[in-house]
Amino acid sequence: MHLILRDRGKLLPYLAAWVPVAGLLAILLQLAGDIGWAEALIVAIPMSLLCAFQSLAFWYLCLATPLGSTGVRRLVAVHGTGAVLSCVLWLGAGRVWVFALQRAGLFEEGVRRFTSQVPLLFAVGVLLFVLASAVHYVMIAFEASVQAERRSLEQAVLARGAELKALKGQINPHFLFNSLNSISSLAGSDPRAARAMCVELANLFRSILKMGSQERVPLSAELDLVSSQLAVEQIRFGARLRVEIHVEDGCAGLLVPPLLLQPLVENAVTHGIAHLVQGGVIRVAVEQKDGALAISIENPFDETEARPREAGVGLDNVRRRLAAIHGGRARLETTRQPGGLFRVEMT
Repeated sequence: MHLILRDRGKLLPYLAAWVPVAGLLAILLQLAGDIGWAEALIVAIPMSLLCAFQSLAFWYLCLATPLGSTGVRRLVAVHGTGAVLSCVLWLGAGRVWVFALQRAGLFEEGVRRFTSQVPLLFAVGVLLFVLASAVHYVMIAFEASVQAERRSLEQAVLARGAELKALKGQINPHFLFNSLNSISSLAGSDPRAARAMCVELANLFRSILKMGSQERVPLSAELDLVSSQLAVEQIRFGARLRVEIHVEDGCAGLLVPPLLLQPLVENAVTHGIAHLVQGGVIRVAVEQKDGALAISIENPFDETEARPREAGVGLDNVRRRLAAIHGGRARLETTRQPGGLFRVEMT
């Protein structure tokens, strides 16, 4: 559908743009022949209004002959035919209008005097056709640009959604792999603990499936999931794994992407506590800083470990999710502090 007809709010400004055309047409009629000002106006105004609506049809003619893919001969032939036909219809309607004015006694010898101006009016009609076609080509190019930008944005949104789903899908298998290894190691030495871990793991994954389908969850729900996860790990590590969670007042109800802390805590256990004979404390702290939610996770690590923790799958996963969701408004930084303390700061 035509852009102007699609948005009726544009119709009135469009018609207003034809007022100067009506004035110029009246001046030409008055200067070129024996037609007075009043007669020129009562002819020029309706004919300009008719031309305004007639020009809307040129939109479809321009759509059928795009400039980039239409040959010059075909372009000239199509638009030349369109110009002649539109002028013939325009002049025919003008002649009928003048005839009606003459019958009403408002335009003496109107048909004869109008007919004498047909060559001038035909030239004006062709010029208006060319101008209207040029304007429509500009409008089509602008609409194509808008549509291309819209498609680009839609593709970017779809790509981001697909990336988020893929990243979220990596979390469960990764954690499940580590958990099954833990159960396997306990099955021989402590079957009761292995069974308890299976039960806790089932409850944990039930929560993960529920949260994974949501775009945002309260931070309190995310922390409950982390607590459940660490409870599963404590079955394996016992007293070697200790947990401290501090949440500043007013933070628990804030919304965060689901399963955001789970891979970070898993890394703290897998790459930190698991490599220390004496174990250690995992500290989770949540507070608000300058209108942003700041979350830090600390854990001890073996300083002699060769593998750099910063390149872990969980950290990279969280970074990419934050970038896809929040762009430059979110960050995740890691630091190795003296004394074998690894710290993840997420804002």
